[in-house]
Amino acid sequence: MPRIERALLSVTDKTGLLPFARQLHEMGVELISTGGTAKLLRDNQIPVREVSEITGFPEMLDGRVKTIHPRIAGGILAVRANAEHMRALEEHDIPPIQMVVVNLYQFEKIAAKPGVTREELIENIDIGGPTMIRAAAKNFQDVAVLVSPDQYEQVTTELKTGGLSAATHWRLAQEAFTHTAAYDRAVSSRLLTLDAPAPALPEALNISARRAAVLRYGENPHQQAALYTLASTGIAAAEQLHGKELSYNNLVDLDAAWQLVQEFEHTAAAIIKHTNPCGCAEQPSLKAAYWKALEADPVSAFGGVLAFNRELDGETALEVSKLFVEAIAAPAFSEAALATLRSKKNLRLVRVAAATQPELTIRSISGGVLAQTADTALPELSVKSARQPSAEEMRALLFGWKVCKHVKSNAIVYAREGQTVSVGAGQMSRVDSVKVGAMKAVLPLAGTVLASDAFFPFPDGVEEAAKHGITAVIQPGGSVKDPDVIAAADRLGLAMVFTGVRHFRH
Repeated sequence: MPRIERALLSVTDKTGLLPFARQLHEMGVELISTGGTAKLLRDNQIPVREVSEITGFPEMLDGRVKTIHPRIAGGILAVRANAEHMRALEEHDIPPIQMVVVNLYQFEKIAAKPGVTREELIENIDIGGPTMIRAAAKNFQDVAVLVSPDQYEQVTTELKTGGLSAATHWRLAQEAFTHTAAYDRAVSSRLLTLDAPAPALPEALNISARRAAVLRYGENPHQQAALYTLASTGIAAAEQLHGKELSYNNLVDLDAAWQLVQEFEHTAAAIIKHTNPCGCAEQPSLKAAYWKALEADPVSAFGGVLAFNRELDGETALEVSKLFVEAIAAPAFSEAALATLRSKKNLRLVRVAAATQPELTIRSISGGVLAQTADTALPELSVKSARQPSAEEMRALLFGWKVCKHVKSNAIVYAREGQTVSVGAGQMSRVDSVKVGAMKAVLPLAGTVLASDAFFPFPDGVEEAAKHGITAVIQPGGSVKDPDVIAAADRLGLAMVFTGVRHFRH
């Protein structure tokens, strides 16, 4: 590959730039730069030529025109093996450029500002940067293109040991095209929201996710896996504070637990096993919430994943430390909690920022993806039974309904006010979920209420639950057999509330 004699540097993110530029200079590379990047280099005694010295034109139009010029583009795009290209460079005294180091205006950061105007967005659309990156990537066999500070160390190491390989040039080009494609998607997606609210389901689904981590393996050891981030909130963007590397299954379970505790306004805790809640509670204190969640199914909780919707305090952490768990998600951890939990070297602790608004949920299928809006519909409560539920029963029903939304269908939750008692998940028939929930119960079922994620197709599910002492049922309704199911509730003395909303989770 060609020796790097000349490099064009023009970056918005100046992380790591000075040591990188200094090493290039020490290797005899001539540095060319623009505006703020050139000033930073000069201020730190690193020799640099302004682009305007090469082009013979100053930066103009408020900085809109800097590098868009034949004497820059030609130096990047000329194919060194093409004699006519090289004669053209010589004829017009265009210096060849062997390296382009460019990252782009931080459009997404500006776009996220409250009240940002169209004019601000337009002014933060980079033109020269993507042009230089694409030109260098197109001519990858002759030009190395760097778009991220993360690439600096590997490139300098390779330069010091004989120069960049053809494989490195090609990999850098691939990463460059990915970078500009993601940038263009971000611009396009944001501008589409200016004149009207963004459609819930856009005509084109632009997905650009940065690989944040390569995982040890996927759901099983023979599968490869990686974590890609789409946003700065949620489990994918969580900060790991302690413990072993997060696994694919850890992340899936952490997300299930985190989403569940976000349902609650008051202090809540959830324990998840294989994406299903084995315990959940909403209580006045975090310690009480944890204990109530744990006592519902302490056997399944072993080796589970926990989430809290409040800072994990030292007192609660001390209780948690008595149980073997894989991972814990919380919005914050007190110093006392960290001191306690860090004694368990493998326990994964992640600090999570809650999403500010519901996100489109995406799921892959063979040949494509499915997308849907978040399941945020509120119930439209309607009492269908002859008996009205008591105030306590209604609070228990609404609690169970929130948890039921996070249980795999067919989903059944036995609950008391602020506490799950037992869960029946993922059965092929609803009556079997009722039976499984009853079979798994550790706590007494007498006096509990029952939540169902979808309607009862026959009275048998309600009749089975009544055998175990439930007093009230909440379900969406909508079955042709609703009259029969309501009649069964009346015959059994149960209160029955319809929500008008289904909560399937496949």
